[in-house]
Amino acid sequence: MFKKIGPGVLVAAAFIGPGTITTCTLAGVNFGYALLWAMMLSIFTTIVFQEMAARLGIITQKGLAASIRKEIRIPWLRVVLIFIMLFAIVIGNAAYEAGNIGGAILGLEALLGVGSNSWFSWIIGACAFVLLYFGSYRSLEKIFIGLVMVMSFSFVLTAILTKPDLGKMFAGLLTPSMPKDSIFTIIALIGTTVVPYNLFLHASLVSEKWKSPNDLRAVRLDTLLSLILGGIISMAIIVTASAHQNIAIENGLDLAKGLEPLYGQAARYFMGIGLFAAGITSAITAPLAAAYVASSCFGWDKGLNSTKFRMVWGFILLLGVLAQSFRFRPIEIIKFAQVANGLLLPVICVFLLWIVNRTTTMGSYTNKRWQNIVGILLLFIIMLLGVKSILSVISTL
Repeated sequence: MFKKIGPGVLVAAAFIGPGTITTCTLAGVNFGYALLWAMMLSIFTTIVFQEMAARLGIITQKGLAASIRKEIRIPWLRVVLIFIMLFAIVIGNAAYEAGNIGGAILGLEALLGVGSNSWFSWIIGACAFVLLYFGSYRSLEKIFIGLVMVMSFSFVLTAILTKPDLGKMFAGLLTPSMPKDSIFTIIALIGTTVVPYNLFLHASLVSEKWKSPNDLRAVRLDTLLSLILGGIISMAIIVTASAHQNIAIENGLDLAKGLEPLYGQAARYFMGIGLFAAGITSAITAPLAAAYVASSCFGWDKGLNSTKFRMVWGFILLLGVLAQSFRFRPIEIIKFAQVANGLLLPVICVFLLWIVNRTTTMGSYTNKRWQNIVGILLLFIIMLLGVKSILSVISTL
């Protein structure tokens, strides 16, 4: 079974980054178990659209960006979409990379019990560089399987240590509710899980591992198991944070420190290991996704050994290290990237639904009717997410 696990693990590792950990922490601290259902909905939505992206990748043996570029016949629309994809994914991931590296630093701080050190960002950047430069797809896959398993054990064991109320936990999971002032947290939970660059990343990665439509069953198994595991990790963070309701906690490091007095050093160490693993995986997948998107948009060789491919991820990784090292936060760039991603996600999902229904592209592997119905219903949720995301950013400009 483990031989069939691959690209889905990288996708799961990509969305369990510092942003997801912070959002899940705040959801648990502010609302207890009440928003577990929102995370379950997020995972279901992610599974539906990631399966479509993965199926497209294995049937066409191309990335999502390349398929969109090929299928869009109107020149101006093709140019606009390529521009939005490049801005949202490549520029956006460059802006977010400092936060990914910062998440790994929080994990080191929790483990070592020391304050932030300017060398931490360079150490983490060097680790990411070595893995991306010298690693093959298969080696990256094995490393990510290991890191996701580490995250799973770390966060789940931490949640168990807090001795959660199982009755309330299952009630929050199975009974949708919207406590006062929870709407933006619900949207944030969906937004940190259903992310545009994972659709591009997944469609490109499946063609690295599988080459035949006969492998579709393995692709679906990989997607289902990996994303469910990612959802369990996210829910474990919410459950852990629920033990600190109504206490001033803003991120994973605060939560790690807050656990120690009540649950001992083991809780802080488990949390620190999970934070580090989440940060380092996102610090690798964000540049990797940007390189795949740029390669697909410009028609470059997308191989990991391609010079242009390496230049893209290397540039993004360097920017992240420098920004984190000098405490530079490109707020305006991040805000515009958020707007671009808010616009991109529903647009890409519309085009994805359209492409996977085209027999000229997918042959006999087009969507079933139930997949279209579910996809359209979930698309409305994604559109709401996009509008809310854009409005929240515009209100701060």
